[in-house]
Amino acid sequence: MSVASWFGDRLPISGRQFQELTNEPVPYHLKRWWFALGGTPAYLFIVQIITGILLAFYYESSPSTAYQSVEHITTSVSFGWYIRSVHKWAATLMIVAVILHQMRVFFTGAYRNPREINWVVGMCLLFCTLMTGFTGYSLVYEQLSFWGATVGANISDTIPFVGGFLKRMMLAGDAYNQSTLSRFFVLHAAILPVTIVFLIATHIAVIRMQGVTEFQFKDEDDGTARTFNFFPDHLYTELIIGLVLMVVLSALATILPATLGPEANPLQTPEVIKPEWFFYVAFRWLKLFTGTAAVLSMGFIVFVMFAWPWIDNWIRKHTRFQEASVWIGILGVVTIIGLTLWEAFARH
Repeated sequence: MSVASWFGDRLPISGRQFQELTNEPVPYHLKRWWFALGGTPAYLFIVQIITGILLAFYYESSPSTAYQSVEHITTSVSFGWYIRSVHKWAATLMIVAVILHQMRVFFTGAYRNPREINWVVGMCLLFCTLMTGFTGYSLVYEQLSFWGATVGANISDTIPFVGGFLKRMMLAGDAYNQSTLSRFFVLHAAILPVTIVFLIATHIAVIRMQGVTEFQFKDEDDGTARTFNFFPDHLYTELIIGLVLMVVLSALATILPATLGPEANPLQTPEVIKPEWFFYVAFRWLKLFTGTAAVLSMGFIVFVMFAWPWIDNWIRKHTRFQEASVWIGILGVVTIIGLTLWEAFARH
């Protein structure tokens, strides 16, 4: 009996049936690469999982051993520096890709009825990705990552009602202690990745049920928007993006490998405390205001981001500003870039 016959007896589905099952027509606008950004974070997430597992073989989540284990990975393990660098750069590019994807959805209005739920799922993915980056940065147990985690916990403590609980959940106590790194490691390597997998599955399921948002462009014929087959046309596009990402990741990991700063010293506060770049905007915002006011205003902004499909719907129904979201989005992007650059280049 041939291998094909053996599988055919146990999986009674023909190649034509499989092609019909997967070959869903894809809107023509997905031939433009900036509309295919949704798959990019998924590729990078897979890279994160693979490299993270390899790093976990050597990492020890204890204040007395964490820094030394990362140093051992970087200097002694075969290709450890490369795996760590790819992991770091994949995290950076994944955050960038998720942000760009959300921006594309926002500026094309693809969050509007009936796709409000998928916008909320996308926002949850964005914040889970940011939290994964934050917890991963804290695992190195460098001076800056230690104090960044401490400052982050103290900031969460200023949130009314739930602040104290969040701080204790983050630090596994009232202050940084022997169990804190283990807590970060569990969050980074288990809870957040599983949550991201669940959100991605939900995101894809909703897209499959609703279909991809269709857009008609000036260079397309009038009437019904053109489509093309998912397999093999769109699959080839995704594969090309994946191959380009691997080349870019390898180049970045080789040219700009992950470095290792001074080991954390709980008794010595550094002159300058800065988080990773993706939290620069929040860090600068907190410096512009004080205490609870800064946290509450940030919380309000986050609430508006999640609720924007319904806010936009109200604006379009009750005002004449049908495309107010575009100008609000431009203002938001300029503000985020401005605050990020301000924090990046500010003298301390």
